[in-house]
Amino acid sequence: MRLANKTALITGGNGGIGLATARVFVAEGAKVVITGRNQATLESAAEELGPNAFAVVADATDIAATEAAIGKGAGKFGKYDVLFVNAGIAGGTPLGGATIETFEKVISTNLTSVFFTVQSALPYLNDNASIILNGSVISVLGIPGYSAYGAAKAGVRAMARIMASELSPRGIRVNVVAP
Repeated sequence: MRLANKTALITGGNGGIGLATARVFVAEGAKVVITGRNQATLESAAEELGPNAFAVVADATDIAATEAAIGKGAGKFGKYDVLFVNAGIAGGTPLGGATIETFEKVISTNLTSVFFTVQSALPYLNDNASIILNGSVISVLGIPGYSAYGAAKAGVRAMARIMASELSPRGIRVNVVAP
């Protein structure tokens, strides 16, 4: 059990990549806090994951709710050894057809919320913790119609490098996965 005695927080842990990661983490012995916007899917995920999981409703773009969820999870299981900032949305922003609302929502969800989730989690992270940010291959592939998404995920990659340098005195690693 590679994650025995470890605690992880996974944003967007109620479905997709986040839930798949939570399953693996629990199977490897970790206690896992998952967040998401949908109460019903969170409850279902927590039930599936069992007693080593704790679900807290929080929209990643709501900084206060995310901060509160991070605190609740730490109150339940203790400080975090792993932070997987996974919550995100797709969103088409084709030239000539994008709206400012969609563009800003994609940037806010996929870039701004990532920064503030990490910042909010810092007081609850153990030294030598691991932060994993969910990026995307779209940040380097140039897929038509996804300018905001690609820019946000490229920003996540750049932020990870800077965060790693800022957090290195605490031994905290920052990496990006790019599915």
